[in-house]
Order: sequence, then structure tokens, then C-alpha cells
Amino acid sequence: MNNDKNILIINPGSTSTKVGIFSDGEMKVNVSAKHADQEIRKFATIWDQYDYRKDAILRVMKESNFSMGEMDAIACRGGNVRPLPGGIYRICPKMIADMKSGVYGAHPINVGGLVAFDLGNQFNIPVLTADPPMTDELCPSARYSGIPQIARQSSFHALNQKATARRIVAQLGRKYDDISLIVAHLGGGISVGAHKNGKIVDVNNALDGDGAFSPERAGSLPAGDLVKMCFSGERSKEQMLKLLTGGGGLYAYLGTTDAVEIEKRIAGGDEQAAEVYEAMAYQVAKEIGALTTVLEGTIDAIALTGSLVHSKVLLDSLLKKISFIAPVLLNPGENEMEALADAAMRYFNKEEELSVYRQELSA
Repeated sequence: MNNDKNILIINPGSTSTKVGIFSDGEMKVNVSAKHADQEIRKFATIWDQYDYRKDAILRVMKESNFSMGEMDAIACRGGNVRPLPGGIYRICPKMIADMKSGVYGAHPINVGGLVAFDLGNQFNIPVLTADPPMTDELCPSARYSGIPQIARQSSFHALNQKATARRIVAQLGRKYDDISLIVAHLGGGISVGAHKNGKIVDVNNALDGDGAFSPERAGSLPAGDLVKMCFSGERSKEQMLKLLTGGGGLYAYLGTTDAVEIEKRIAGGDEQAAEVYEAMAYQVAKEIGALTTVLEGTIDAIALTGSLVHSKVLLDSLLKKISFIAPVLLNPGENEMEALADAAMRYFNKEEELSVYRQELSA
């Protein structure tokens, strides 16, 4: 295996720009450049952040004694693009155009994609992304909602889900193409996916907050009550959307998304905190249980990943509810930087061919 490559890794978020440099088979740099809320709020749109984000990336490189001229590739977290199968993609003008259109959502990762694309052109190096959030491998049945005008969508933590699946498969000495897994990403958002024969055939739309409620997302809600709330006149459309993603879940009940703080409250005898936290574990377990039917009862393992896997209270509750289904394997943390580096190395080592981003893919 060829590891003598230098790879710049870019992963922008709402309040930070994560920058990594993978060199000689190791993550030599892994820095999260924090952005103060008052700084970010100066920009009217995410695209106005272009120079700000680019400067943050180049500053981390300079402080780490690396230059763009030393890089063999850039690996950037995927942006809001058309639904597409999982895989490794070269960021191309069609991708950039789709991200700029706003049709598929607006997020700072789109700006990161443009910065990466421009740097790649400037220094004549490949710019890659892997398993973007709009990765769509759903089976036909998973797309039905019950109303013809609404199709269920695939928008979730695909990068970490796929990376976790690969790690679990390696532990089991199996191949991803011939194994059945359930992977639960437990973070600020929660996604639970059924992995069958190398594809994620069913998963909740975590971007819009469907599925189990999470630290900041409301989860699937009673439809009738939601409609009544929407038309009550008490909240605007924007306020309702904020309730679903950003202002729902643990935050709505407890005023915080911090699992460490919540565990402290529970330890101090806060009964409401204990009940809400248990309810979140309960809903995650229900999502996992539901996907056992999708896999027709054949589950080689259940993998738990994301930052909340570090929460002993949540983990203990989950294990009581799901351990009877299949072996439960843990892969804590988001692992996105490592996943991007791994994708770039699979590309360099010719272990996986580049997928083609086609403009004609249906939205």
C-alpha cells in the first residue's frame, strides 16, 4: 500500500472549519479553527464566507509548516448536491453549480467545496469528496411516504456511516458487499441506516430531523399535531423549521445539547433530564429495531458511532434494548477527517474507482 502522499482535508461546519493534513500514512494535523458567532453573523450568505474560510484553511497550513505546493490531493467533505450513490467523486464544475443553486440546501460545506475546487485548479492537484450527505441508495419501498406528493429522502451522515461500516466489516473479516449491518450515528443529529450488500437501503432523513429526536432535532412528529401547530398562527415558517432542526430534541426539553451537562444533571437527581435522555435512547432503539425488518432479521452486527457513544448513560440504556438483536460494536466519534483521508488513499492505491457525478441524476 502506497502511503507517501500528502492530503489536505477540509471540513467546514457552522461554527468552525476543520483542517487536517494526512501525510505518510498518519494524520499529522487535525485542527478545528473556531469561528466566533459575531464573526459568522457578519456574512449575509454562506458564499460571502469564501475568503474568510479560505484564509482560515491557509492559516492552519502555514502554522503547521505545510504549503499547498506539498499537497498531492485535497479531500473535502461533500456538499449539498444531487442525490447520488455512495462513492469517491472528483469535485467538478457540475457539483459546484448544484451547490451554488441552493436547490439541495445551504451549508458552509458548500463554500468549502468551492475553496477546495479553486485551490485544486490553482495547484493542479485532484480535489475529491466521498459519500456526501445526499448519498442515496434507498430501496424503492423506502421512498414511499403515504402521500404521493411527498417522497422520503436520503440525507444523513453518510460519510461516517460508510466509514464505520468499513471498519466494522474489517473487524469481522468480511466484505462490505456481502454483509448486513445497522449503523447508528449518534451526534447533534441522529441517523440510523440499514446497510445491505454494500448499500444503505433505508435511513431516516436526519437533515430535516426525522427519526429519533436528537440533541438539537425534533425527530419524527405526530403529523396531525404538527399540521395544527403550523397553522395556529403562533409561529412563522422559519420558526417552525427552527423547531425541527436546531431548536428541537434535547434542547427544546432541557435547554442544552450538551450530553456531559445532562449527565451531570441526571447524577444530581434531575428526574426530568433522566426521563428525556431515556426517551431519546428509547427512540433510537425503536429506529434500530424497525430496520431489523428491512434486513429481514439477518443482522451481522449493529454499529454505534458519533460523539454520543461516549455517553455512558445513553450507551447503557441502548445496550439493554438492542443487544439481543446482534453483536453491538462501538466506533465513537464523528471520524469524518479520517474517513476523507481514507477515501483519498483508496483512490491513490486504486482500491476504488472514481464515481461519475452526472448532471442528469434525478433530484
